[in-house]
Amino acid sequence: MNHFASLLLAGTMLVPSAAFANELAADAAPEATGTAIVVTGSADGYRPVDANAVKTPTPLVDVPQTITVLTREQLDDQGITQLGEALRYVPGVVLGQGEGHRDQITLRGQNTTADFYLDGLRDDTQYYRSLYNIERVEVLKGANALLFGRGGGGGVINRVSKTPDLARTSGQASANVDSFGAFALAADWNQPFSELVGARLNATYEEFDNHRQDFEGRFIGVNPTMAFQPGDATRIELAYNYDDDRRTTDRGVPSLNGKPLTGFDDTFFGRKDTNIATVVAHIAQARLDHDLADNLSFNVLGQYSHTDKLYGNIFASGPVNTTTNTVALAGYDSGTVRGSWVGQANLVWTGQTGGIGHTLLTGVEFADQDTHATRRNTNNGTVTLAERLNVPALTYGPLVTNSRTDVRTLSAYIQDQVELASFLQVVAGVRYDEFRITGRNAINGVGASRTDRKWSPRFGLILKPQPNVSFYGSFTRTFLPQSGDQFGALDATQATLAPEQFENLEAGVKWDVNPGLAFTAAVYQLDRDNSRFNNPVTGLPELSGQTRAKGIELSLAGRILPNWQASLGYTLQDGEVRSATTAAPAGRKLSQLPRHQASAWTRYDVTGQIGLGLGVTHQSKSFTTISNAVTLPAFTRLDAAVFYDLSENLSLQLNVENLTDTDYFPSAHTDNNISTGEPLNARLTVRAKF
Repeated sequence: MNHFASLLLAGTMLVPSAAFANELAADAAPEATGTAIVVTGSADGYRPVDANAVKTPTPLVDVPQTITVLTREQLDDQGITQLGEALRYVPGVVLGQGEGHRDQITLRGQNTTADFYLDGLRDDTQYYRSLYNIERVEVLKGANALLFGRGGGGGVINRVSKTPDLARTSGQASANVDSFGAFALAADWNQPFSELVGARLNATYEEFDNHRQDFEGRFIGVNPTMAFQPGDATRIELAYNYDDDRRTTDRGVPSLNGKPLTGFDDTFFGRKDTNIATVVAHIAQARLDHDLADNLSFNVLGQYSHTDKLYGNIFASGPVNTTTNTVALAGYDSGTVRGSWVGQANLVWTGQTGGIGHTLLTGVEFADQDTHATRRNTNNGTVTLAERLNVPALTYGPLVTNSRTDVRTLSAYIQDQVELASFLQVVAGVRYDEFRITGRNAINGVGASRTDRKWSPRFGLILKPQPNVSFYGSFTRTFLPQSGDQFGALDATQATLAPEQFENLEAGVKWDVNPGLAFTAAVYQLDRDNSRFNNPVTGLPELSGQTRAKGIELSLAGRILPNWQASLGYTLQDGEVRSATTAAPAGRKLSQLPRHQASAWTRYDVTGQIGLGLGVTHQSKSFTTISNAVTLPAFTRLDAAVFYDLSENLSLQLNVENLTDTDYFPSAHTDNNISTGEPLNARLTVRAKF
């Protein structure tokens, strides 16, 4: 870690002298009194103030963990409507192809389809997440089971919903269209009925298109919410979210000689009548917040979700055969019906005992998730390589998967952030999880079950030489049962194995440069243990596999000058298999973990009516999978934007992506399912406020 630690030390040199920092932050932080600071403000442009997912009213400068927050203003300026599009501007997050039908990311070297949350509650079904009803996106990096329970080995993604404002009537409508013909319509209406009751309605309709042959789709989203405030100390929120998504399942292009196939960026290795993914999701939420006293509050949250998902696809199953100029094809269709209940209650106390400050969190959580999963495979085929392929119809066989699983969890946690002095804080806590999974294979009638009981600690030390500067170190742990992050099935082997374990060591510095600008730097080491390894002598599975990822992360977000905002980030990272796993021998590099990632998005308002935006993302080369057989080349993409306010309530926005028309490959799912980046394209947006 010496190289990474040196880089972190270099980053901390950006922290100025005490006098200069105090002058800049005079309005940003109150004098330390030993009492916990309660953050109630909202984001100032791109500057994050707090994070919903930390469960306590703790300013980000005092949280011993790397957290990136994408505000609504930044998302709007970038013209972003989908979660995957937003995360490309978060260094350390690498987008996965997700088999063309789901959000999938690699975070600190850990690939996941399940570590997604909505308002702090688990939202782990495989689907694409729209941002039409989202106020901000929070990326919490590093293992932390205390807050989230199982999974989240590399971190989690939390979306924070828009909620009713009981103080004023307001509305916004937008329409956009891009150069491929895709368009989106969205509306956001907030209506208070009295000082005690209000409602908000968000809705959108989108149609998809891009550079790929035969690609199309549409999305319908409706999200009504109600808020009740019977008194100053109590607020109740009820919400329902309906998502209806239908799109082409596109698995990209195969490889050739260890690299993505070039010259066929538009070519579709599937069939329009077969490669179809549909999702209908219903999510209902209820939340009660109540202040028992000035420094004592509790909240109760409940969520029910039901998702019905079906996808079919034909895809390249091997590299280009240079002798025959053909590509092997395979396919399958899969269905998933999932119903989930999640309930959570938290009690938060801020106060003092004997002159020592406390922010105490205690909570309980239960969840029940039922999943029915099916799958049919097709016969194999081949297709002769051409710009437009004549992909044959493949025949589906009988069901190879027909499983039902039930996952039940019961959790309790406690954490205290103790302010021993104005310059010293300690965070300590632990979570207990009882995790039970039961599975049954309906094809052969075989069932299995397993129960794990795990303790997950968290510890952090925070040094604050100034109210607006903190140096921290932390240790966190989480676990993941052996049946995978989706728990779609449980076999007899998985039922005998203890969960995988993730341990995250992190040290960093946070500096609130001024009330609207924040700098962070962190160095981390993430160890994953208890991965499966098949003993070459006995052939039996053992829990001896280990991987390690390490890196440094730098970010600067907020308002540099009154007319200039920016969100900048850089990550240097590395990861490898330390002892053999079932996926790879020791020495292999972790997949989709580029050594260098950098992003920058900035907006400068030239006048009160005209603004300019510029963005750049860079990613160095990486391996598509743990096989290390195929390399994704490095790329740099340049974006730009122009903003024009026609009036106080009407604005125009032009976003241009891939300004230099770079040919690049942003993500992959296997060595032969590699996504191609969109060429130069533009999107025009009109927004009206009421």
